[in-house]
Amino acid sequence: MIKVGDHIGVGTIVNSCRACEYCSDDLESYCAKKAVFTFNGTDADGTVTKGGYSSYIVVHQRYCIKIPVNYPLSSAAPLLCAGITVYSPMMRRKMNQPGKSLGVIGLGGLGHMAVKFGKAFGLNVTVFSTSISKKEKALNLLGADKFVISSDQEQMKTAGILVLVGFPREVKFSPVNLNPDMRTISGSVTGGMKEMQEMVDFCAARDVHPTIEIIPIQYANEAHERLAKRDVKYRFVIDIENSLE
Repeated sequence: MIKVGDHIGVGTIVNSCRACEYCSDDLESYCAKKAVFTFNGTDADGTVTKGGYSSYIVVHQRYCIKIPVNYPLSSAAPLLCAGITVYSPMMRRKMNQPGKSLGVIGLGGLGHMAVKFGKAFGLNVTVFSTSISKKEKALNLLGADKFVISSDQEQMKTAGILVLVGFPREVKFSPVNLNPDMRTISGSVTGGMKEMQEMVDFCAARDVHPTIEIIPIQYANEAHERLAKRDVKYRFVIDIENSLE
């Protein structure tokens, strides 16, 4: 139960129908009728949500995450979007079992969290990237076990399950390419509220933190420009409290 004074986080959704099969199964982000996004969504009263740029926000407690007192709010913020986006499919595929192998394509905001979760779960983690410049960060900073340049066709042929967690404009493939070793391609968005709470509690217990750069609100435009240049390691977090002093 949430009470006054608790540290609370709001993730990517602030409402859903609460009655469909997905909501009943704690998968509110897949709501069959329509989940209301925290940003640029239309809520039940017709108002447009503005996410972290809101002057205030009113959210039903079902869509609030309780942040443990020992976990920094600045670390919690990226978990409620980037973190849950990779945590959810990993849990769905039972990738929290030590000894399994995890491949992470791309080492950005999502990818670096996948590596951190993978190591916390005791997995053998391989990072795939188009840039050799990412090798040192992947192996030495994030603790990945192996680094592979994705242009290496032989190493990319390894069988497995590919889960798309980003939003590419389109994905092209031939069904015949899925036949060897019964390869699988699936998609995933963010997780439900129950799973999100479990993730935050896990991170607090295991000391798992996203790598962030804290900025004031006045730096938001420059941050957007740097994002376009991929000049961030690996998430910007806006310090609203101190920005408004």
